[in-house]
Amino acid sequence: MTQNTPPSQPSSGDSKPIPTRGRFPLLDRVSQPVDLRNLSIDQLKQVADELRSETVETVSTTGGHLGASLGVVELTVAIHAVFDTPDDRLIWDVGHQAYPHKIITGRRDRIRTLRQPGGLSGFTRRSESEYDPFGAAHSSTSISAGLGMAVAHHLRAEDDPSYRERNVIAVIGDGSISAGMAYEAMNNAAVAGEGAERLIVILNDNEMSIAPPVGSMSNYLSRLMSSRQFMGLRDLAGKFVKKLPDRLERTAKKAEEYARGMITGGTLFEELGFYYVGPVDGHDLTQLVPILRNLRDTDQGPILLHVITEKGHGYKPAEAAGDKYHAVAKFNVVTGEQKKAPPGPPSWTNIFARELVDRAATDSRITAITAAMPSGTGLDKFAAKFPDRFFDVGIAEQHAVTFAAGMATEGLRPFCAIYSTFLQRAYDQVMHDVVLQKLPVRFAIDRAGLVGADGATHAGSFDIAYLGCLPGMTIMAPSDEIELLNMTATACEFDEGPIALRYPRGNTYGLELPAKGEIIQIGKGRIVREMGQQSGREKGGIAILSLGPRLEEALKAADQLAAHGLPPTVADARFAKPLDTQLVEQLARDHAVLITIEEGSVGGFGSLVAQHLSQTGLLDHVRLRTMTLPDTFIDHDSQFEQYNTARLNAPHIVQTALKALGIVEQQSSSVRMASGV
Repeated sequence: MTQNTPPSQPSSGDSKPIPTRGRFPLLDRVSQPVDLRNLSIDQLKQVADELRSETVETVSTTGGHLGASLGVVELTVAIHAVFDTPDDRLIWDVGHQAYPHKIITGRRDRIRTLRQPGGLSGFTRRSESEYDPFGAAHSSTSISAGLGMAVAHHLRAEDDPSYRERNVIAVIGDGSISAGMAYEAMNNAAVAGEGAERLIVILNDNEMSIAPPVGSMSNYLSRLMSSRQFMGLRDLAGKFVKKLPDRLERTAKKAEEYARGMITGGTLFEELGFYYVGPVDGHDLTQLVPILRNLRDTDQGPILLHVITEKGHGYKPAEAAGDKYHAVAKFNVVTGEQKKAPPGPPSWTNIFARELVDRAATDSRITAITAAMPSGTGLDKFAAKFPDRFFDVGIAEQHAVTFAAGMATEGLRPFCAIYSTFLQRAYDQVMHDVVLQKLPVRFAIDRAGLVGADGATHAGSFDIAYLGCLPGMTIMAPSDEIELLNMTATACEFDEGPIALRYPRGNTYGLELPAKGEIIQIGKGRIVREMGQQSGREKGGIAILSLGPRLEEALKAADQLAAHGLPPTVADARFAKPLDTQLVEQLARDHAVLITIEEGSVGGFGSLVAQHLSQTGLLDHVRLRTMTLPDTFIDHDSQFEQYNTARLNAPHIVQTALKALGIVEQQSSSVRMASGV
């Protein structure tokens, strides 16, 4: 067995004394997984109990994904105790269940920096530890990546006889395995050759009833089927039936598969070419450890081990909660009571949901579709009112988009509500199945822009760019909650083609809302503030053209510039596409400097404005400055600090304006004043 080396540590985030050290005597002895490998089953059970308590203590101070992590504590301990990680590769699908994994892979001293500025990621990350061989935060990638690793190991071993082939273990949840990509990977594994023999997929089943109840008999059968003796007997039987005529060989093989399928529920996975073992109680180390040892020592793969777990297992408040504490704020460990933020205005998500539900009450053509995120997108409210018109398709964004396209062909008005970062997974369907056919699918793009503690993996940075290049796409971005009501209402009535409205994570501004949204003119922006009459470029002046919620920061910047005797014009673009060309041309003609600002990447709204000004020749007569997210990934932090990092807050707008006017000396004092320094 290879001696493991300590994982590399990222430069950011400070290691601190472990506040629970001394309370958990066995866990204190585990600095790396190798420390688990000489422990007895009883000792491993104690480690699991202590690890669960440490996980609860940690998340109570940081917030994060608790329920899924508690559900895999025993599985985490068993895998690291049996396999030679990190040489054997362990991949956690999505990764939000990997907190216990992080604790026992050399990161316990930093675990309370989880999701904090400069601290550990809430997901697996290759740059964070050698025990994270594949970064993940979007679902259903683990089997594909694991198969790639397994095949690579085999090819390397063939080329270099001294290279030891590794086991690859991919842990995937019952929700993640609903995505088509998981089945594409399993289908390919069946024909990937000898390289797939070291692939072990562990199906972590904590919600879907896809198997009979777990009991002593099924545990016994699982141990039997994973044993070397049974696999050897099965291999011998396979060689025997190959001597039979083809028809009898096929019949014998089917009989064996279906006999085991009746006991285990594994026929589907057998048909995909996997040797199925399970179901197994995922909280019983007495069962898990010997089964994993059997699977480690066989070359009969690819193998699928089906384990039954419970989200929130072992922590009573989580077990009693409806969501099993899937994602929590900081909480009291004893009572489980989460710290509530002070009451404030409604979220952008709730504003969208309110208007959609109101419109659907009088328009039976409106339907709502989401991909496993009914509460996250606000569509749980729609589902409660109109269950027959609500569709949660599971983690299947590609299907969601084309499903919506099919509805649109028959005269319905489908809303496809998907986070910006997840809509990326269905880009071909957006282009080919919706935009190319000019179908009126409405895309409600939640979590647009930067998202805080979830970091770069969940940031909605790219939708303006990836949708803006598609012919015939309409893209709206509300600057406040009233605008969101109006744009939702507009999308309901827009039947000329695909339309998208993008809005951020978090709370709105607390504006008084009208009873219902109003229909706005497609492709028309608005002047929000015009400070003084400016009839020509020769009079100078600054124009700020904002798309989306950065309008608030643009108005703050306008106040600061006005204090310097430079009152700008501020406009709300409303639409990235179709562009309000009349407004853009007016601003370019009447001002010396035109600044665009957006919560999106390079290649988005600012690029569309620059393209139009270039074509009209107006780019020769105005100093255009486009403010976008930088061409890099921004790590987890508060949303405000992320936008500071991106240089998209009011002081940065002021600095950009002054620099464009060549006012260098005033620039520094202005930025200091704007920052409150």
